[in-house]
Amino acid sequence: MAPSPSSQPLQDITRRGLMLVLSSPSGAGKTTISRRLLDRELGITMSVSVTTRPMRPGEVNDVDYHFIDMPEFDRMVEAGELLEHARVFSNCYGTPRAAVEKALSGGRDVLFDIDWQGTQQLAQNARDDLVSVFVLPPSGEELERRLHSRAQDSAEVIAQRMAKASDEISHWAEYDYVIVNRDLEESVSAVQAILRAERLRRRRQVGLPQFVRSVQEAL
Repeated sequence: MAPSPSSQPLQDITRRGLMLVLSSPSGAGKTTISRRLLDRELGITMSVSVTTRPMRPGEVNDVDYHFIDMPEFDRMVEAGELLEHARVFSNCYGTPRAAVEKALSGGRDVLFDIDWQGTQQLAQNARDDLVSVFVLPPSGEELERRLHSRAQDSAEVIAQRMAKASDEISHWAEYDYVIVNRDLEESVSAVQAILRAERLRRRRQVGLPQFVRSVQEAL
């Protein structure tokens, strides 16, 4: 005897991962927000970029970045192996395509800490997978204070970063979401809310039409 429609197993729904981009001028807080997000959310990993800049003390190759030389970077660009790439302060950065595509297909989300140039390229190459968030500082004065408090850069580099901040901020309207990082915990919670909502987008739920049909057939 055939089972009744109501006893038939429902179709599984899986999810395609998404690319979550956080951008901001240096010192606005995107890196700290990213770290908190990775600590609190399951199913999301940090994209590991390639870069031609020298390794800093405490950094680990293939964990913080894939450190490569300029000829290898040029080869990857020519071979189409980078989803996005940009030059920042005389150094080059890029996102390896294969690792990201594997994660998305497996239902895992990938977090990006990149600038507006990289975000534009991701939008051109994979707009349906992209969710972009721009992080603004509360004020220019607070941005400069944060840069000084990090004690990572020389006065000359801080001046360069401040000079570039206005141009970076001018691209805020190109992003899906904008948050003002007045309070770190509130900002992290806002990004978590964005991530959880975007995971429920209809287009990211693989098998949803089949699931709906199975529910209808069981009624």
